[in-house]
Amino acid sequence: MSEELIVRHCSPTLAGLKAGSLFSCRCTSKPELTLQIRDLNKKLVPKGLRILPLRVWNGRALIYVCRLSGLAKDFSDAQAQQLLESLGYQPEETNQCIFHLIQRLKSAQEFPHEVGLFLGYPPADVCAFIENKACNQKCVGCWKVYGDEEKAKQTFAQYEECTERYCQQWKNGESIEHLTKAG
Repeated sequence: MSEELIVRHCSPTLAGLKAGSLFSCRCTSKPELTLQIRDLNKKLVPKGLRILPLRVWNGRALIYVCRLSGLAKDFSDAQAQQLLESLGYQPEETNQCIFHLIQRLKSAQEFPHEVGLFLGYPPADVCAFIENKACNQKCVGCWKVYGDEEKAKQTFAQYEECTERYCQQWKNGESIEHLTKAG
C-alpha cells in the first residue's frame, strides 16, 4: 500500500475535512501490509491520524484512515449515538467502536452500513440509508443523500476539490506529512 493511495483516497481526511476514509487495496502479503501501515502510522499518528486494516481477505485489504478526535465529535451526535448503541457500540469509547466495527465486518451477514458514521456522513443520511434499504435517495455523491441535498452537494464539491489539490501537490513532490493537517 503506497502513500499515493492514501493521498488519492483520503485527502479530505488528511486535510481535516472529515473524520475518516475507507478504501480497498491489493494485499499479497499481510506481514508486508502490517509493516507498511506501521511506517505510515509513525508519520501520521503525530498529526492525529491513524491507519488501520479493517479486514484482509481474498488478496484485498480494507484500509481505514481516521482522526479519533473527529470520530469522537461525530459520535457525540444524538442520532449517531442512538444508532451506534442499537448495534452494540459504545459511542463514548471511540477506539472500542472501531474494534466493534472490525468484528462486525468479520461476522455480520451483510455489510455494516453504520460504517457511514465512521466516514463522517450525516447521521440522518446513514439512518435513512439503512431504513430505506439504500433506495429513495435524493442524490448520490460520496454517500446517498436523504436529507439536506444542497449541503451535501457543497460537501461533495469540497471533497473533490481537496482531492484534486492534494493529488497535484503529491505529484509535485509534497510529502504526506506536509499534506496532513495536524489535529
